[in-house]
Amino acid sequence: MGQLEGKTAVITGGHTGIGLATSIRLAAEGAHVFIIGRRKAELDAAVETIGSESATAMAGDVTNLADLDRLYDAVRARGRGLDVVFANAATASLAPLEQITEEQIDQTFGVNVRGTLFTVQKALPLLNDGASVILNASTAAGNGTEAFSLYAASKAAVRSFARGWANELKGRGIRVNAISPGPIDTTGITDLFGEENAPSVKAHLATTAAIGRMGRPEEVAAVVAFLASEQSSFVLGANWYVDGGENQI
Repeated sequence: MGQLEGKTAVITGGHTGIGLATSIRLAAEGAHVFIIGRRKAELDAAVETIGSESATAMAGDVTNLADLDRLYDAVRARGRGLDVVFANAATASLAPLEQITEEQIDQTFGVNVRGTLFTVQKALPLLNDGASVILNASTAAGNGTEAFSLYAASKAAVRSFARGWANELKGRGIRVNAISPGPIDTTGITDLFGEENAPSVKAHLATTAAIGRMGRPEEVAAVVAFLASEQSSFVLGANWYVDGGENQI
């Protein structure tokens, strides 16, 4: 603990699932975390869990540039710059090729690609030299899962961002890396498949990981904390699989 003492972090979608687990972990490491999400009740609960002295929450949408401006205005007002950005906010839908709609394209790429891009772009003036930027990609980008191609393509774009931005920002000592979680047990599975289908989906997903179970959000948060800290000072442009061996074995 204490690897991020005195640091400032921004976590999009930091009020639930992997985002919340990461907010809790980075705060435990000494960072003050700014979290943004669309659901105020969950944001308030997250701050209560993390502790108001260690977290600042803002209701907003990463697809709305004015909301991102408000977020970074709050970071700027704190006066310590920004040391960690975890671009985590994402959305997903299920649809085979012949059923994909314009609305699904706009929503998925709006949050996962456009939202990620502007989250990082608008952070640039605040990033301290030596800062760490972590992008949340997914093993889905390389899996070819049926009816999941739209989400997979958006996450492949995120992985590509990490490579390009790592090159662009290395001159400032800013490290950009990606993580690719595999089957992680979050409420997002219920949101995507429905409460009645979630148990069977989770049982199946557990079989896809070589380790024989689904991952926990806290296990992903531990990898983000490593990439956010000086412990990963020689890691640049990488994609860290947190998948229980799903894409490795």
